[in-house]
Parts: sequence; C-alpha cells; structure tokens
Amino acid sequence: MGPGSRRNSGTVKWLATRARIWTRRGLILVLRVSRLVAIGIRQIRPGLRFLWRSLLRRWRRSLEFRTVLTTLLLAITSFAIVGAYLSNQIANNLFQERLAQAESESRYNVKQVQDTFDGAQVTDQSSVITLVYDTLTAVEGRGSVIQRRYVFEAVPEQTKPRNRWVESRASDQLTVRVIPPELRKAVQDGGKQQFWASMEFPVGNEDRPGIAVGNKVTFNGTMYELYLIYDLNTAQKTLDEIQNVLWAGGAALVLMIGAIAWYVTRNVVSPVSHAAVVSEKLAAGQLQERMVVKGEDEVARLGASFNHMAASLQEQITQLATLSQMQQRFVSDVSHELRTPLTTVRMAAEVLFDAREDFDPMNKRSAELLYNQVERFQSLLSDLLEISRFDAGAAILDAEPQDIFQVLGHVMEGAAPVAAEYGSEVRLNARDKAIVVEMDSRRIDRILRNLLLNALEHGEGRPVHISVAANQDAVAVAVRDHGIGMSQAEAARVFDRFWRADPARARTTGGSGLGLSIAAEDTKLHNGWLQAWGRKGAGSNFRLTLPLRQGGTILKSPLQLEPADIDLPDTGIEHQLLVLDPGPAADTSGTHGDPAGSELPPSTPGGKE
Repeated sequence: MGPGSRRNSGTVKWLATRARIWTRRGLILVLRVSRLVAIGIRQIRPGLRFLWRSLLRRWRRSLEFRTVLTTLLLAITSFAIVGAYLSNQIANNLFQERLAQAESESRYNVKQVQDTFDGAQVTDQSSVITLVYDTLTAVEGRGSVIQRRYVFEAVPEQTKPRNRWVESRASDQLTVRVIPPELRKAVQDGGKQQFWASMEFPVGNEDRPGIAVGNKVTFNGTMYELYLIYDLNTAQKTLDEIQNVLWAGGAALVLMIGAIAWYVTRNVVSPVSHAAVVSEKLAAGQLQERMVVKGEDEVARLGASFNHMAASLQEQITQLATLSQMQQRFVSDVSHELRTPLTTVRMAAEVLFDAREDFDPMNKRSAELLYNQVERFQSLLSDLLEISRFDAGAAILDAEPQDIFQVLGHVMEGAAPVAAEYGSEVRLNARDKAIVVEMDSRRIDRILRNLLLNALEHGEGRPVHISVAANQDAVAVAVRDHGIGMSQAEAARVFDRFWRADPARARTTGGSGLGLSIAAEDTKLHNGWLQAWGRKGAGSNFRLTLPLRQGGTILKSPLQLEPADIDLPDTGIEHQLLVLDPGPAADTSGTHGDPAGSELPPSTPGGKE
C-alpha cells in the first residue's frame, strides 16, 4: 500500500471519528432542547390552567363579563362571515372583469399574429426567425410595464413541413411548462377555438397569479400553440388592500361594539350587582343596608322597591326578634318564679302522699294523683328552664374523656323499671369493649335516657335494640324499637318543641314534649348529629353521632340510619351483648359471642343520610 492510500485511509478514519463526535453532540443538543421544551411546557401548563379556570369562574359569576364576551364573539363571527362574503364577491368581480378583458385582447392579438403570418413573404431561416420574434414582441406590448407575456410552441407530432425553423419561443424566460396541462390539451384538441385557465407563473423570485389564454396559429404550414399570459398581480394587490381595509374596519367596529356593550351592560348590570351585594349583606344580618337610588327610570324604581322591601323586612324581623326575646324572657322568668311555690307544693304533696294510708279511699287516691302530677309538673319546669338556657346562649359544654359504655350502662340501669313495666327487652350490641369520647357525660346521659324511654314507651312491648360503633372520627349510638313507628314527615318534625305525632295518644310516663328538643340542643353543643328514621308499623330508629374529640368534624356516621336487618353478619369479630330482662328485677349480665336465637341490632357502618 502506497503513501497516498495510507493518507486517504487516515482521512477517512478522521472523518468518521469527527462524524461520530458531531452526531453525539447533535443528539446531546436535541436532548437538552427537548428537556428545556418539556420543562417550559410543565411550567406554562399550570399558568394556562389557572387562566382557564379564572375565565370560567369569571364567566359563571359575572353577568357583565358574560354579556360583553358573548357580544364580542357574535360580532366577530358576524363580521368574519360578512367580510369573507364581501371579499369573495370583490375577488370574483375583479377576476371576471380581467378575464373578459383578457379574452377580448387575446382574440384581437391572435388575429393580428395570424394575419401577419399569412401575409409574410420570407423563405430563409433568419428572416423567419426575425419575423416571428418581431410579431410576438409586438403582441407582448413592451413598454414601461409588460402588458402580457406569451409562450409560442409548435404543436407536437407534426410531420410536415420538415424544414420549419421555429420550434418554440417565450417571453421573460418562460417555458411551456408553466402552461397548465389541461389548457394545452384543450388547445391541441380544440381547433381554432380559444381557451383559458388560471395559473401561476414565475417573475423574478416570486410567483404571480395570472390568466393564460390559448389559441392555435399556423405559419408556413406548421401549427403552433400561442398562449398569452395576463398578469393579475395588480388586481391581487388591489384585492389585498380591500381585504386589509375590510379587516381593519371590522376590527375597529368590533372594538367599538365591545365598548358600547360594556358601557350599556355596566349601566344595566351595576344596579343589579349592587342589589346582589346588598341582598347578601341583608342575608348576613346587616339589616340597615340599602341601595343607592338615582333617577326615575326602571332601575331606580327597582332600587326604591328593594329599599322599601328591606325596610319592611327589617321592621318585621325586629318585631319578631323582640317578641322572641320577650317570650324567652317570659318563659325564663315564669319558670324561675314557679320554682319556689312548686317546691312548697311538692313538700306538701309528699307529706300527704306519705300519710295516704290514714285517709279514706277517695282522699288517698287524690293524694296519689296530686303527688304524680306535681312530679310531672316539676319535670316540665326543669325542661323549660333548660330550654331557656339554650335560648339565652348560657348552655356550657363541660367535656372530658369518658367511656361511652359507662354512660350507656347507667342509662339502661335507670330504664330497667320502665322496661319491666312495658315488658320490653333492652339489648346492647357493640364490637368494641370500650370507646373513649370527649363529651359532657351529663348531657349525653340525658340524650340517651330520653331516646331509650321514648323507644320503650312506643315499642309496644317488643325488644329495643341499642347499637354502638365507632370509626376514626366519630362514635354512633342507635336506639331501635319495633313499635308503632312514624312517617317521614313525622320524623322530620320529631325534634320540634311540644310536637306529638298523635295528640290524642295517652301518655303514662314523663312526656313534657321538650325531651327530644333538649336532646337536639345537647347534640348541637357537641357538634354532633341526632337523626330519626321511622316507618309506620315497623318501628323507628334514632341515631346519635358524636365526634371522638371535642371540636372534631364528622365525615361519616359509623352506623346507618335506616336499619337494614337486625341480625349481624358473621364477621368473626367478638360481639358484646347486654340484655335487660323485663322481669320483676332487671338482670344485667355480660355475654360474649352471638347467642343462638338472639336478635342483634345492626352495626354495619353507614353514611349520613
């Protein structure tokens, strides 16, 4: 191998190495650019998302923004349609006018060329070439501006005469390739007819629109195609200027329409927006707020009517608030004033009750009735005092951690005599042995005692089931009876004060009509839920849901409100069952597991209804 070969081999290796290096650098550059683009997209996307959400929020909340934007979009769409239509009509008219002119001029010029060729007396090659050149140059109409261009081409596949000296000629460095094939075929097959076609032809470094008009001419027995090309660049510039004027005028009109729509909408919507703000303040309790009224038009009359309505509402609300305060004060004062005489009457009733055995049967019965009614009167008075504390906002929550089963045990023990009287079993079911809740045990005891006594009173001697369950945030206690039940409308009003589903129904135990109302207020102090479900003939279910920690929020109750089934599914989890036997002495015992044949209340988790 010679020195030249070794040198060439080294050059090839060097070039290959440099190519690999530059290829690697190019890949690295592409990767870096793509990474930068991806980072830019990730950074821009939150901004675009925020902008889109802001526009949607503005669209939903602002009538003025929605009206102005809708007007602008409709105006832009209308002007775009009208502008496109006008532009198309103007372009079509300009083209048709230029086409008619081109066809007329082409007929005249082609006739002149044919007459010149027919009258020519030339026999040598140079004379023929000079004649063709001069004739076509005259057709071109050269001056300061070329009026038309030409392409002169012999019709292909001609055998006679064989001594023709001109095959093709064109102006301005054009060739027959610029002529559309469809036009050439029509001219070649069309005899002496004239044909035209739209086209583009190069002029310098740009392509210009034009019209090519084709004819056939003969010279010295040879058939030629003569195409006259008319430049439409001037018409195109005119059309572009007209379009620019149309779009500029349309943009100006759109802006003017937008400004007018904004001004008109603002004048109409501003009072409405002001009325909305005033309405929100009135709803928030700022009853002194009023609208500013200007003028005497419809909006001014609306503002005056709104102010009159607000003043009337303020007066009525003030009267109702005053009346409510007077009623609350009256109940509180009367309750407090009745405590002293009631205490005296109760002491006297107790003395008579204790000495009733020494009375004759009629006086003995009177002493017993007096004692029982005084007890009921004292219970009603205690409930009224408690309600007055809630109304005055003087009720205070004394919360501390305590096992809710201790409270339930105390409630069930106290309700044992009532259960024995009605002949109902009270069954407690829970999967947990202890659930510690931050609560006011006195108030929770009162709530559960009220629910259990109501269930026993209306349970008609059937079993009463108490279910307890807890989740991460809350604990729920459900008291289920199988008595007369109640409708959905009655369940919605069961917590109203002094409300009874059946006013004619005789009540033998307690019954001030305020127990469930007080229970609802106690539950509200704990930030909990107290809900009722019932069905005629199927009993009712009351569910108390409390947050495990004071100030906590309940997201979902551990027990469902509407009981699906009494029997618990076999989950393999230890159950705790406590049964109060309705015998002469309540038997309280703790049993683990599911006893055969025993009915258990539902403790499957359920959400808030």
